[in-house]
Amino acid sequence: MDEAEPGPRRRARVRAPELVGRGGWLNTVDGELTLAGLRGKCVVIDFWTFCCVNCLHVVDELRELEERHRDTLVVIGVHSPKFPHEAEHAAVADAVERYAVTHPVLDDPELTTWTQYAVRAWPTLVIVDPEGYVVATYSGEGHVPEIERLVTELEAEHAAKGTLRRGDLPYAPPEPEPTVLRFPGKVLRLPSGTFLVTDTTRHQVVELAEDGETVLRRFGSGERGLVDGPTARARFQEPQGLALLPDGAVVVADTVNHALRRLDPESGEVTTLAGTGSPWRPGNPTEGPAREVRLSSPWDVVRWRGKVWIAMAGIHQLWSYDPAAGTVAREAGTGGEQLVDGPAKEALFAQPSGLAVTAEGLWVADSESSALRLLDADGEVRTAVGAGLFAFGYRDGPADGALLQHPLGVTALPDGSLAVCDTYNQALRRYDPATGEVTTLAGDLREPSGAVVDGEDVVVVESARHRLTRLRLPAEVVRPHADAERSVTGIAVGPVHLDVVFTPPPGQKLDTRDGPATRLLVSASPPALLRGGEGAGSDLSRALETDPAVGQGVLHVVATAAACDADPEVLHPACHVHRREWRLPVRPDAGGADRLVLELSGADGPGRASGQAPYPSL
Repeated sequence: MDEAEPGPRRRARVRAPELVGRGGWLNTVDGELTLAGLRGKCVVIDFWTFCCVNCLHVVDELRELEERHRDTLVVIGVHSPKFPHEAEHAAVADAVERYAVTHPVLDDPELTTWTQYAVRAWPTLVIVDPEGYVVATYSGEGHVPEIERLVTELEAEHAAKGTLRRGDLPYAPPEPEPTVLRFPGKVLRLPSGTFLVTDTTRHQVVELAEDGETVLRRFGSGERGLVDGPTARARFQEPQGLALLPDGAVVVADTVNHALRRLDPESGEVTTLAGTGSPWRPGNPTEGPAREVRLSSPWDVVRWRGKVWIAMAGIHQLWSYDPAAGTVAREAGTGGEQLVDGPAKEALFAQPSGLAVTAEGLWVADSESSALRLLDADGEVRTAVGAGLFAFGYRDGPADGALLQHPLGVTALPDGSLAVCDTYNQALRRYDPATGEVTTLAGDLREPSGAVVDGEDVVVVESARHRLTRLRLPAEVVRPHADAERSVTGIAVGPVHLDVVFTPPPGQKLDTRDGPATRLLVSASPPALLRGGEGAGSDLSRALETDPAVGQGVLHVVATAAACDADPEVLHPACHVHRREWRLPVRPDAGGADRLVLELSGADGPGRASGQAPYPSL
């Protein structure tokens, strides 16, 4: 995760320091373990922290190694926290269960053992031979094949010397509580009013009734795996994000399978849309046929601009899946882990884990940089909240000084602001782009990881409380403007023609010297309200297509026109920008209007709107 070095560091024959940590041990029968007591075994010490997706990759990589060498090899996890929340023992115990860690774990909140081993990066693996000496150190992921070769050599060498001891190490997994959900990840509200939730630790997708508690159906067998087919046979592996497609199917970010899956809520049938089941590695392609290109820990998904956008947490990028073409492609992020703004392909992210769409563009909960980022319609990435990989805390106020701690989710609110699941601060925060302020909507939430708006409420996934929690939104968030108080407008089912009319003020003309003078941005809340027509373009007319299955929503329209003074005697005429934004409550209706006309008037002078935006003429 940080300062990882490729390849192993071979060491001189040095006795391995003892394993000590104030937090104590997890997953053991007799409590404390010692290296002296493990003499005769090959030992792999895994220095990890549960915020780090690369560390989680290593946990998964080690599973088969542990199984193949179970009578000669012992894996010991040393949990070495980055964030304050990760230094809490209860949070470490939750993480051990959440990620199915099947070996003893030492909780080392003060980094005592980390320091003794001179570790500098998450994850780091240290190999100790049966006589208690360090023989190699590896930083980063992807080293298990080489480690297995080394372990095989050590087994042979110490079997010949008579210093190898065989036999399983007693392992005591925690007893899970009998909860309806177990460490759920993300939530989606279906058009029917029910909720889909990824029951991450149980490897299932669950449909809950409108009360958010009653189980209606479970999709998936509950066993780890990548298996397509009917719901009872299909398998997921720690699924997370969910996105609704126009045809009513749901895209599932199947995180540990490194895949996107398609779930039909009606039939329960599961198929694979993208990914091979193996993680992306350097040198692999970043675009091409979706079933042939490897993904890396897709954590969240959302529909935007006719594609499904993917928070590719494992390689710190944003990708897209094009359902029509059946392809995937990198859209933003170089793959380096850092907080750097700029053009999408040149920007750097740090474990993007949550996505949401508003009129401004695609918002990203960038967890490792404790940041809220925006990819705007012009392809630029900018940071709204956050300052870097080690700038975290809890502070409300102006965004340039506000602090978050490892947020995993972001949700668009009715007024265009964002609810941020500030996961390690146990809070739901709000960022308002109009004011640039960060405030707290709710506290005392156990690791909130996702949320969805339901009428005047927001329904939050409390992952570490294994439930959904319903919270009432403030009135100003639900009904911020006079147009939100208006009755809902019925618009046609299917095609709707949108026209924005702009007439330059007297003495001005459209400024086309450097290209198109107008720009139109259209989006919807929820995004599935529009089957087509969303996105940005230079034409002030647009063909929209609505989805009646979604029901009521809000149409977001932003129009901009550039004009300059028309006096032919002026060498460098003054330029003016006219901009207006509409938020229109609508409902697709068979008898609704098939045309919306909005007026972007320049009569009040440059850059100003004349009070409330006009209601559309039908």
